[in-house]
Amino acid sequence: FVFQKFNLIPNLSALENVSIAMESTKMNRQERRSRAAELLKEVGLARRMSHLPGQLSGGEQQRVSIARALANHPKIIYADEPTGSLDSKTSRTIIQLFDRIRRDFNTTIIIVTHNHTIAKHCDRTVKIKDGRIK
Repeated sequence: FVFQKFNLIPNLSALENVSIAMESTKMNRQERRSRAAELLKEVGLARRMSHLPGQLSGGEQQRVSIARALANHPKIIYADEPTGSLDSKTSRTIIQLFDRIRRDFNTTIIIVTHNHTIAKHCDRTVKIKDGRIK
């Protein structure tokens, strides 16, 4: 899952926030840290791994949450208003990142949004009004 408000643990570094998603796997601590570092590099945060969420911009925090969502090799990522807290330039960066993830990781990304610009960028849209699919 990727959320609008990022849901990062404030007293953990970016690396630790991604690593924690793999706690219940069979990976040892070093393997988890290595995977987390690889994913943070993938989302453009190689130089920000040791920073706490409060030291990161909104777009950087969202990229940490995207790296966390990728940690366990998901086939599907659900993104609830992933650009809702971001400016338009950063929003475009996040959507471009989702495009690359879809292509490079073969991951389906389901985005819930009220933003028509984001919706137009998607391969398929489903509109819901008053609880009904339109």
